[in-house]
Amino acid sequence: MEKNRKNQDINIDDYTMKRMAVMSIPIFMELFLQLLVGNMDQIMISRYSQNAVAAIGNGNQIMSILIIFMNVVGSGTTIVLAKYLGANNKEKVAETCTVSIAMITIVGFIASFILVVFHMPIFRLMNVPEEILSDASKYMSIIGVCVIVQAIYIGFGAILRSYSMNSTITVISFTINIVNVIGNAILIYGLFGLPALGIVGVAISTNISKCVGLIIMLIVFKKKLEIKLSFKYLRPLSTDTIGKILAVAIPSGAEGISYNISQMVVLGVVNTFGTYVVNTKVYVGMAANVAYIYSVAIAQALQVVIGYVIGAGRKDLVAKKVWSVQLVATVVSVGLSILLYFNCRAFVGLFTHDERVLALAQQVLLVEIILEVGRSINLVMVKALIATGDVKFPVVCGIICQWVAAALFSYILGSVLGLGLVGVWIALTMDECSRGFIYVIRFKMGKWKQINTT
Repeated sequence: MEKNRKNQDINIDDYTMKRMAVMSIPIFMELFLQLLVGNMDQIMISRYSQNAVAAIGNGNQIMSILIIFMNVVGSGTTIVLAKYLGANNKEKVAETCTVSIAMITIVGFIASFILVVFHMPIFRLMNVPEEILSDASKYMSIIGVCVIVQAIYIGFGAILRSYSMNSTITVISFTINIVNVIGNAILIYGLFGLPALGIVGVAISTNISKCVGLIIMLIVFKKKLEIKLSFKYLRPLSTDTIGKILAVAIPSGAEGISYNISQMVVLGVVNTFGTYVVNTKVYVGMAANVAYIYSVAIAQALQVVIGYVIGAGRKDLVAKKVWSVQLVATVVSVGLSILLYFNCRAFVGLFTHDERVLALAQQVLLVEIILEVGRSINLVMVKALIATGDVKFPVVCGIICQWVAAALFSYILGSVLGLGLVGVWIALTMDECSRGFIYVIRFKMGKWKQINTT
């Protein structure tokens, strides 16, 4: 499909549930490899220093907020491009690609600046323990420099994804992961006569892998796609194209930014419980990522298909595809979370032998099973609503639930009532389940059917 996509029209009837499941596999592999890149630092440093694990965990929470800006531009690009591909409008495809890359580069530059200059005041606000503050600062100072590289990578990845070139992105992600693992092994532990750099080595290795990934992505883009990026689309800027991308990016981005800031507040609560509890949150978070990552993948595949369907004027097919994907996502996510619960000590034991961490992780993963029911519904439904043009409602609903259920109740249940990390996870479950339930009702009401998305 990748080789011929640029010369083929979209056949909507081909996008059955089986076809979407096939589409989701390379997306899943890409996301899983990206997850490894994000977590490999913590996995490999765990053998070197447990304090460094907590430091990277806090640093990555800040970085997530900045990266969300870039991801929403990429998501908006994917949706807009899918509609133009469905309509076979090649001129608009080229224009959208050019404008999107320009936008995401600017966002990446701003994100890099914020991360390098302002990370320390943010750490203070997050109650980061003093014993890990120095490591966290070193890590963020280095990682922040290459955020702009990651931004451009995300921009080109969004374009390739619109052309269903997910397997290619998977190969690139795999390459990034291999480079990162090798770099970590050499720089953390000081192989081949090099000094052992610890957390500094982690940051340097991560930056090198991102640069390698971007170079490969640019080569693939040039060779595989007949898209001519041109400054003519920027002089003057196409306000229509920018508006269509931002119409999706800003509302969904506001929800994503709100979520990650609320998670910073939650982490601030967890930081008051001590370093071993922070480490437990990091390890349980890794397990949770494994449980819900396929839901993210198939929801992304669904979003692209909805774009094709709407672009071809077939809104009547949307609901059937959404409910089919929802069933698969929930079964997989909940099934994996149950499996992880019963194998908690084996999984978390890969990173630490601290009995306090192992016991606490077991309790939290029990709550995680219920959380995954709500999260799988939430992930699919919010993607469906945004792809159909109903983007404002998820923002309002998301912000309210994130701050009332997740942030406020994390403090109440975790600190005031003394339930600790288990109480925090109950609050997170309240957030995910309440949002998922509301989104289902919203979708069933069918307001998206009256929205003009052309």
